[in-house]
Amino acid sequence: MDTQAAVLYELEPVVAQNLDRHLKMAREWFPHDYVPWSRGRDFAFLGGEDWQPEDSPLDPVAKTALTVNLLTEDNLPSYHREIATRFSRDGAWGTWIGQWTAEEGRHSIPLRDYLVVTRGVDPVALERLRMEHTVAGYDAGDRSALSVLAYVSFQELATRVSHRNTGKASGCPLADQLLARIAADENLHMVFYRNLMNAALDIAPDDAMVAIRDEVINFAMPGIGMTDFAQNALTIAKAGIYDLRIHHDDVLVPVLRFWNVFDRNDFGPVGERAREELIGFLGLLDERARFYEEKSRHRRELAAAAG
Repeated sequence: MDTQAAVLYELEPVVAQNLDRHLKMAREWFPHDYVPWSRGRDFAFLGGEDWQPEDSPLDPVAKTALTVNLLTEDNLPSYHREIATRFSRDGAWGTWIGQWTAEEGRHSIPLRDYLVVTRGVDPVALERLRMEHTVAGYDAGDRSALSVLAYVSFQELATRVSHRNTGKASGCPLADQLLARIAADENLHMVFYRNLMNAALDIAPDDAMVAIRDEVINFAMPGIGMTDFAQNALTIAKAGIYDLRIHHDDVLVPVLRFWNVFDRNDFGPVGERAREELIGFLGLLDERARFYEEKSRHRRELAAAAG
């Protein structure tokens, strides 16, 4: 049995404990409750009118963020495949994978219904983007099970933060309420994976630390493959929904501190080197965040002076 398989085997009781915890904490909810159906009307196919840009109550930033969030959720089939092939489909692991997939599957349903019913975005363009993005899928590459565990610990929290901030920025109380509900799911998922990675650090400190370093340095949101992702990510960052400062302060550092990465004393030479490289990268990331914050402040000052 190789190291990764041995760690997964030793994690099985931790998976069972955290699955029980999750099932006690998770709250049942229903997507249809969050959709303002009374605001809907037929499209041309059923004798109504097709979408026009002036139909949308959303500003361009809200349209972009909501679309990116929805398309990210749409790629669940690929995420399920990546999780299921890295972890066991038997026992507690298998039960968790099924539970996680079912809960994640709820998220795209009310998001799409909300956007279509309120005519927030062009539904034809949205469906074409969904088809394109889902056909392309998501590929985690040759990541190990520990690397995937580290990645999803950060990614679930990043998604939670993105949903929550998108809701606040949407200008719509209904969208804010819906995204807060989805964000609550993502937070519970983050806690599950974070707790497992914490246990993995005790079982195989060096291997776990190397995985954490690699995932922090190479982190990318799962929507990176969608059309115009770079431009949309820039729009989202400039709006303060998800930027480098948020990524550093609200996602990476809290999880790393929970794992006690900075103060552990059980690393060998390989783990110690990985920790040093991680700390160096975090310093560079913080510098980049300060640089963009200064640029943003300067733009605001120029705009205020011109206004």
